[in-house]
Amino acid sequence: VTTVLKKSNLWLDSSCTLLQQEVKEHECLWLRFKYYSFFDLEPKYDAVRINQLYEQARWSVLLEETDCTEEEMVVFAALQYHINQLSLNATPVEQSSESGLDDLDKALANLEVKLEGSAPAPNLLDSLTTIPELKDHLRIFRPRKLTLKGYKQYWVTFKETTVSYFKSPEDALGEPVQQLNLKGCEVVPDVNISGQKFCIKLLVPSPDGMSEIHLRCVDEQQYASWMAGCRLAAKGKTMADASYQAEKENILSFLKLQKTNPEMSLTAETEGTQWLVSPRYQKKFKPKQLTPRILEAYQNVSQHSLAEAKMKFIQAWQSLPDFGISYFVVRFKGSRKDEILGIANNRLIRIDLAVGDVVKTWRYNNMRQWNVNWDIRQVAIEFDEHINVAFSCISAGCKTVHEYIGGYIFLSTRTADRSQTLDEELFHKLTGGHEAL
Repeated sequence: VTTVLKKSNLWLDSSCTLLQQEVKEHECLWLRFKYYSFFDLEPKYDAVRINQLYEQARWSVLLEETDCTEEEMVVFAALQYHINQLSLNATPVEQSSESGLDDLDKALANLEVKLEGSAPAPNLLDSLTTIPELKDHLRIFRPRKLTLKGYKQYWVTFKETTVSYFKSPEDALGEPVQQLNLKGCEVVPDVNISGQKFCIKLLVPSPDGMSEIHLRCVDEQQYASWMAGCRLAAKGKTMADASYQAEKENILSFLKLQKTNPEMSLTAETEGTQWLVSPRYQKKFKPKQLTPRILEAYQNVSQHSLAEAKMKFIQAWQSLPDFGISYFVVRFKGSRKDEILGIANNRLIRIDLAVGDVVKTWRYNNMRQWNVNWDIRQVAIEFDEHINVAFSCISAGCKTVHEYIGGYIFLSTRTADRSQTLDEELFHKLTGGHEAL
């Protein structure tokens, strides 16, 4: 946590020149993506950006800036191994461009998708007027202090952004045991492929803070459907949204990567695999334990091209619960202790510094305005329903926090349209402040 906090304070001021910030000639600077909002990445056009993102993602995992499970780390190691093998064997021409035939095929495929999209089929029109719902048996657990109770099976329904659960399907016509609106909630995966554990942890906003509930699914298909729905609902979207199917497929793809193939022969090199994992797993496993697991996972990714493998790594990185959160030590108004403020691309997160629990979440789409008192280093934010939040910045300057919030607000106004002109004036207006004048 200390390392991540320090890195969050190292960003240069985008409103000032390098000379104004005392950066001298021939000094080395880190080039990193500050904002974790990436528009559609296309290997054909974005090779440089994909390479930069891959390196940033790789070091984020290896330096444990983004936490991941043992199985996820093995997948990341297998992808790195595959990418390294392809990079060693590829010529510069192969790495920089694809064949003309592939380009033509992709262009035709993109055109076909656009033409199909311009004339929706009847079943697509039906899906736009009927919001999909999920209904199934799930096992539910509500963590409480001083309780030994485990998971209990319920009949669960998922309509729009609301999850309701009942004792049986017959009771679904009456009042639910509990009903949860997932808009603005935190969705955390808890998966162990080898142990057949497919769990979704939900931290739902409540008057007392965050209410925690766990949904345990039977298999990966059920898990992917419910997890995709939960992620969209957290953003205020329903399963009728066009991104639902893609989200579901991405989840299934990541789960597939984590499966092992012990029956397949291991013919790859068996030395030097420890540098593919973070220090925590280097200490936990000896090379002879680690190598077979990485090579088993390698069988699931060995068919990908260099560009595809890097994209898989980036997508897997984006799927991690802690992805894209920048952390700062702050003190909230009215509190006597320091806490952590997490800034993500769509929300602010209040985190208990002592135990790491999420205390509260605020979404940008509920934000009405924010301002900074530069003299006392305090940021004040007003949300819908007359919710006011104020905090003093401790580990970083107010300008850094202000730039993050303003930058994400700016990015939320952009579209994936490549022809859209970058409004630099709006960016500096949202991220500048009087210090930049």
